[in-house]
Amino acid sequence: MVISRASSESDASIHSTFASRYVRTSLPRFKMPESSIPKEAAFQIINDELMLDGNPRLNLASFVTTWMEPECDKLIMASINKNYVDMDEYPVTTELQNRCVNMIAHLFNAPLGDSEVAVGVGTVGSSEAIMLAGLAFKRKWQNKMKAQGKPYDKPNIVTGANVQVCWEKFARYFEVELKEVKLREGYYVMDPVKAVEMVDENTICVAAILGSTLNGEFEDVKLLNDLLTAKNKETGWDTPIHVDAASGGFIAPFLYPELEWDFRLPLVKSINVSGHKYGLVYAGIGWVIWRSKEDLPEELIFHINYLGSDQPTFTLNFSKGNY
Repeated sequence: MVISRASSESDASIHSTFASRYVRTSLPRFKMPESSIPKEAAFQIINDELMLDGNPRLNLASFVTTWMEPECDKLIMASINKNYVDMDEYPVTTELQNRCVNMIAHLFNAPLGDSEVAVGVGTVGSSEAIMLAGLAFKRKWQNKMKAQGKPYDKPNIVTGANVQVCWEKFARYFEVELKEVKLREGYYVMDPVKAVEMVDENTICVAAILGSTLNGEFEDVKLLNDLLTAKNKETGWDTPIHVDAASGGFIAPFLYPELEWDFRLPLVKSINVSGHKYGLVYAGIGWVIWRSKEDLPEELIFHINYLGSDQPTFTLNFSKGNY
């Protein structure tokens, strides 16, 4: 959500370029008008203003998908009035999400049995996915420290300085110290050696990036796993890894299937991925997948029964568009 501000205090009205008795006078820009206008006039005014936006099809400045097949557009419009959270009302939608979770879990080589169901959830992009994964790591670490009778008020997370801003948001919003591995000339991703050196008993996880925002480069998750395994064995800790695969999660399995970065590595406990990057769907969809149900603390899952049956939910928001 963008914080609102008035772009021009001097231009406090909206002027229509069309001759209509409904828009003979300008409309207030920042206040509700005293009287209504026909829907056609309202549409025309808003549509004219939107013409000043850039053309999404010409947008080369972001990683977000701006075109989908017409059939996809039809499916979106057919479901846009459904509130996704009402699982009892829209059970097929819930089932489709569960299928997607399982497809992605298998794509990322989650260690699932033949009849075992994957653990994950659809989110509003990778930002919400990262918040949820981070909360799971923090709670698991807190529970462990409490059981050992140790302080649990100073958690930290280790990342590279090249992480996307959502990691900084997670650290600030949920009071976790962000320990960043600095980049250096000629090496513009997190150095696994330096990352492991920064790990201490209060580290809730190390976050690796599969597709850096700066240059698209994959970080060496396999080396990070091996080095961290050795440190855990030496110290008795069990510091895990999260993989931020927002950009690379739908590329690596197809172009580099032999690359070990996912749940094939024992310390990788959760992975996030963005559908609206290289998953080829419009902005607003992401996923977070956990290795197993043991990696998502049960106390973070809410069970509601507003519509009758039990509905487990683990999201930052509640109501959500069904597209």
